[in-house]
Amino acid sequence: MNDTSSGQGVRVAAARALVPVLTGKGSLATLDDSVVPARDRAFLRALCYGVCRTLPRLEALAAELLRSPFKARDTDVKALLLLGIHQLLYLRVPPHAAVGETAGAARLLNKEWATKVINGCLRRLQRESETLQDRVDSDTHVALLHPVWLMRSLRQAWPDDWQAIAEANNRPGPMTLRVNRRLTTRDAYLQRLEQAGKPATLCAYSADGLTLETPCDISELPGFADGEASVQDEAAQLATSLLASALQQRSGARVLDACCAPGGKAAHLLEAYDVALTAIDNDASRLARVAATLGRLNQTAHLKHADASELDWWDEEPYDAILLDAPCSGTGVIRRHPDIKQLRRPSDIRDLASLQARLLDNLWQTLAPGGTLLYATCSVMPEENANAIETFLSRTPDARASTPTDVAWGCAAGAGRQMLPRIDGHDGFFYARLEKSAS
Repeated sequence: MNDTSSGQGVRVAAARALVPVLTGKGSLATLDDSVVPARDRAFLRALCYGVCRTLPRLEALAAELLRSPFKARDTDVKALLLLGIHQLLYLRVPPHAAVGETAGAARLLNKEWATKVINGCLRRLQRESETLQDRVDSDTHVALLHPVWLMRSLRQAWPDDWQAIAEANNRPGPMTLRVNRRLTTRDAYLQRLEQAGKPATLCAYSADGLTLETPCDISELPGFADGEASVQDEAAQLATSLLASALQQRSGARVLDACCAPGGKAAHLLEAYDVALTAIDNDASRLARVAATLGRLNQTAHLKHADASELDWWDEEPYDAILLDAPCSGTGVIRRHPDIKQLRRPSDIRDLASLQARLLDNLWQTLAPGGTLLYATCSVMPEENANAIETFLSRTPDARASTPTDVAWGCAAGAGRQMLPRIDGHDGFFYARLEKSAS
């Protein structure tokens, strides 16, 4: 039996994947589950994502269990301890395996000394679990599994909703699908899912959305390879309906999807409207994913590797509509990317708001008179959302907000609408629709 086929091997793989996250040098986006056998891959992902989701509490407990912190060179050992704590408290792993296999995994790191440290800490946690958990949970940010700065920011921005936001962030998001209206109907696809043993429910706000009762591999979805459905959160699907007034009666309209990767919104626009779409992104590898997505759906767009904060890519022919899905803090999708809790910093919000302002000012120049720009983020931070749009409107005389108010989703947030993450529902998202004066 080789290392990666053992219980210790999958735990070492998880520890190694977590080191870049713990040191702030990488994310789980690069997690390679092929380093373990196929039977262990779901467990590997559960370990890595679970530790990131519960990290503030795990670190508080580790601090109680250790006599002194690990040295920086032993971050892999720290990761193993966090993995052991997570298994004991959050996973249905037999306690003897959570302790023994995790402690033993230190040998595969060539750190024999750490086996006794990890074993001692985990056994103490077993003995004193209730006392230790009560002690660390006296801090609200620990109990709600969020870093201090983020908990404070949520509380300030959403005094009536911050706890619900935190609780939604701590639960994995549902698997929501977007049905390709060019190939089938939502009701017909719902029946196909039922026949395939994948029951689902209709989304409340997206006319193309279905949410599976139980997530599954995309290979198990009927017609997925043929483009009948795509995975996309309900909140993200609303961009297309918000552009209906600009595109529904304008066949051949010139449309720009700025910052388009991974391509879900671009694909949805092409499924809904007959438009000439240009999609740009400054990340070549992510742009390749857009191309693959459109290829599976048999859709075409003019893809460009370009920076939306510059104009060297523009042919100077104005666009009738622009979708700016701006780079943001991702604070509305923490449940899908729990490493955000560890990797994001308070200063990032200010830096991102500055970038968003540059993108708005730059892209506004490419919008035709009478055209529509839809601004979107997957953030819940007002600095990136309502405040950003308010300051843009104050410095842009030919811009006015036209975000609909007669919709059932979200809540008014300045000139836009804010959706907060909901358990078993949609992600956190912000939209603001802006119109350019016709003259």
